Amino acid sequence: MRIALPLDPPDSPSRKRLGWEIAIVLGLGLGQSAVYAIVQLLDRLSLSTPLADQTATLNPSQSSRELFDFLYQVLGIGFSVVPVLLVCFLLWRPARPHLGALGLDGARIGRDTGGGLLLVLAIGIPGLALYLAGRAMGLFVAVDPGAQSAYWWTIPVLLLSAARASVQEEFVVLGYLFARLRQLGWGPWTIILATSVLRASYHLYQGPGAFIGNLGMGLLFGFLFLRTGRLLPFLVAHFLIDAAVFVGYPWAASTWPALFGLPAH
Repeated sequence: MRIALPLDPPDSPSRKRLGWEIAIVLGLGLGQSAVYAIVQLLDRLSLSTPLADQTATLNPSQSSRELFDFLYQVLGIGFSVVPVLLVCFLLWRPARPHLGALGLDGARIGRDTGGGLLLVLAIGIPGLALYLAGRAMGLFVAVDPGAQSAYWWTIPVLLLSAARASVQEEFVVLGYLFARLRQLGWGPWTIILATSVLRASYHLYQGPGAFIGNLGMGLLFGFLFLRTGRLLPFLVAHFLIDAAVFVGYPWAASTWPALFGLPAH
């Protein structure tokens, strides 16, 4: 296999220090989300209501008052990207490309964006089919993107939320973890599998089907990132997929509620 991992990180800390660093980064963000998602799934499975009749809201309203709902939404998005700033700080290189260790060098933007669009086609359509099939088999809860209010800022905030998810997940799961686990001496496929399981785990609150779907996505993303060493295509693809879900899903779900397992209004 041709390996094109990003440039080596700027420093070479000890294995013990690396282990603690990874634990802290994950504990501040996606690792914490994975633990909560596992507990949420156990909670859901212990309820008398079947999993297929339950709903997970992705972007719930934070207040009945518009101004405070807006403030809470923006603050939540802002603070959730702090782990991204942390990994950028940890892997920042004095010389250009400053974020080369994360797979970002500012070159080939057009080509990388096109690659992201192709990934949307490769993942988005099969992902929707998997969700609908999983709903029929009771493996997914009904996913409600939330933020159904018609405020002027609703769509911009949903797009910001999609950007947050893309940046938070791909910077940490692909860029940071691939760099640091490689420093720990992990093999390529061990890194791909471990990061894919992490990606799948923090989606478990949506049901076991979400674990399967995101595991497959993680394996594909990891394999391609291992070969290209470029992060931008995955940032683009993740943003476009989530933007379509957050903005387009409410319309589709209200038009065909039975198809998506939501009650008709």
